[in-house]
Amino acid sequence: MRKIGIIGATGSIGSQAIDIIEQEKDDFQVIFLTAHNQLDKLIKIGKKVNAKHLVLTSERHHTDKVLTGIDELLKVIENEEIDIILSAAVGFSGLIPTYCALKKGIDIALANKESMVAAGRLLNETAKKNDAKIIPVDSEHSAVYQCLLGHDTSYLEKIILTASGGPFRNRPIDSFEFISVEEALNHPNWSMGRKITVDSATMMNKGLELIEARFLFNVGHDKLDVVIHPESIIHSIVAFCDGSYLAQMGVPDMKIPISYAISYPERVKLDIPRLNFFELKKLTFIKPDFERYPCLRIAMEALKIDKNSIYIALNAANEVAVDAFLKEVIKFNEIPMIIERTIEDFPVEDVMDIEEIVKMDKLAREKSRKLMSNII
Repeated sequence: MRKIGIIGATGSIGSQAIDIIEQEKDDFQVIFLTAHNQLDKLIKIGKKVNAKHLVLTSERHHTDKVLTGIDELLKVIENEEIDIILSAAVGFSGLIPTYCALKKGIDIALANKESMVAAGRLLNETAKKNDAKIIPVDSEHSAVYQCLLGHDTSYLEKIILTASGGPFRNRPIDSFEFISVEEALNHPNWSMGRKITVDSATMMNKGLELIEARFLFNVGHDKLDVVIHPESIIHSIVAFCDGSYLAQMGVPDMKIPISYAISYPERVKLDIPRLNFFELKKLTFIKPDFERYPCLRIAMEALKIDKNSIYIALNAANEVAVDAFLKEVIKFNEIPMIIERTIEDFPVEDVMDIEEIVKMDKLAREKSRKLMSNII
C-alpha cells in the first residue's frame, strides 16, 4: 500500500487525485491532505479517503477541527512515513513543502510547476542527494517522461511540447484588451483551475512548462520547442538524433497523468473515454505567433538567459498579474506588460539557497505591484 499526501487537495488536480484514490482504496493510504481556505471541503474529502491528517495552510482560520498553518504541514512531512506527495498547490506557495519533502527523500508527483520554475536546480540537487524522484503531473511533461523511458537521453534531439492555443487562438489581437475574465476561463479542451486556465489563454502556461522541462529533463533551450495542436490529442513529442519521433497520445483528461504519477511505475485502470481513431478528423500543428502570445516569447527569452533569478521574477510577476486580471483590476493584454517590465533590470544570478529564493520572489512581487499601481 502506497502512503500518500496531497498538497492542494481541494483544487482541480487534487480533487481528481481524490477520485482516483477512492477508486483504488486498497492501493493508497492517505497520510495527509491540505487546502488553503476551503475548510468544509477539506473535512468532507478527508472523511471520504480516511485521511490521517488535515491541514489548512491559511492561518486566517483558527479551528480545532484541523491542523493550521504551513509549519504544521512541515511537521507532518517531517514526522510521518510517506512514500509520495502530490504537490498540487497553486503558485510559488508550493515550493517550501515540496523542497522539505525532497530533503526527507520523499518522491514528488509534481503538478506545482512554479516550484520547478523558481528553484529547479535546487530541487533537482535535493532530490538527487536524498534519492527521491520527481515525477511530472502536467500532461505534457508526463508525455515526455513516458516517451523517454528506456532511452539514452544523449540521443535526444528535441522535446516538443504541444499547446491547444487556448480560447483566443483565432480572436483578433486588437480586441485582446476587451477580453473578459469569463472568456479567459472558457478553455476549449481542458478542465483546470482558474489561474492555470488564464495562463493557458496567455500561453504563459506553456512558457512555464518549457522552463520546467529544462530542469526535469536537463536540456538546454535549444532542445525545447512548442507547437500549437488545437485538438489536444498528442500531449508532447520527443525527437531523436536518427530522425525518429515518439509521441504520447490520449484524450485530454488530467486523470491520466495524475494516475500515472501517483502510481508509477504501475498503472491504474481508468474509466474514461478512449481515443476513437476513426472519429479523429485531423491532427493540426501550428507555429506559435509571438504577437498573439507575448507571454510565451518572454518565457523563451528567459530560457536563453537561464538564471533562476529571472525565472523567479517571471513567475512572481505572472502570479501577481493574473490575480489582478481575475479580480478585474487590469486588462488581459496588460498581463505580459507587467511581466516584461518586472524582469527588466532584475538581478541576473543563480540563487541556490531556499531563503534567498523566497526573498527574491518577494522582491519581484513588490516590483510587479508597484508597476501595476502605475497602470491603474
